[in-house]
Amino acid sequence: MSLFDEITNELPSGPPGPLVRVRLLVAYDGTDYAGVAASPGVKTVGGALASSIERVLRHPVRLTVAGRTDAGVHAWGQVVTFDAAAEGFDPEALQRSLNKLCGPAIVVREVTVEPETFDARFSAKARRYRYTIVNRPWPDPFQVRTAWHVDQPLDLSLLRLACDPLFGEHDFSSFCRKPKVPDGVTFSMVRNVIDARWHDLGDGILRFDIEASAFCQQMVRAIVGTIVEMGIGKTHPGDMMGIIRGKDRALAGQIAPAHGLCLWEVVY
Repeated sequence: MSLFDEITNELPSGPPGPLVRVRLLVAYDGTDYAGVAASPGVKTVGGALASSIERVLRHPVRLTVAGRTDAGVHAWGQVVTFDAAAEGFDPEALQRSLNKLCGPAIVVREVTVEPETFDARFSAKARRYRYTIVNRPWPDPFQVRTAWHVDQPLDLSLLRLACDPLFGEHDFSSFCRKPKVPDGVTFSMVRNVIDARWHDLGDGILRFDIEASAFCQQMVRAIVGTIVEMGIGKTHPGDMMGIIRGKDRALAGQIAPAHGLCLWEVVY
């Protein structure tokens, strides 16, 4: 099943003739979108992108995305794959057309043809997210859509100490929204964190970078919210390992706002 299925009666039932596997590298401002996954009657990144592709190619598409970003979350390096009719397919023409239809909120940075075995989601080895914080007494009007304004002073050394227990393979149930799964179906929240660190960009701008094999829903935002509470002294970085081992969402801190989060890159 496709995440994004917006097939009109005017289109054929599927891409005609021989097919090519198409890869899109997509950036978007997620502020005005209810996430990436298409939903009837709701404005989503996936829905807008799928309908625009179908309008250009004149056949329905089934999109697969590397990361299912939530409402308000942005992306610089989202990867999308779908199959298109091979005859006459022009990557550059498709890119130009999609950027005219979807820009500037959604921009296709690159269009390539990949082997038929390539899949945006299942071929990915890791995802990299970035979370940006403006740590000043006053907000920044130029970053209000892409950064969380925290007016309380944050101790960068405490933020960094809190990262150490995140490395490696853990059950991140304390930081994840529990998914709805059918009876009898199990869902693992075990993830392997490859890297997690804070950067001081100067002028009160802090950035958290995290890379993992995969992420469960709200995982990065819950981690950031928990670490921020440690950075202002509300809790202690030494509590982080106990929070992870507790596997209880109630043990972790607040969920950081969606608008500070960006899917930065997908590693293949």
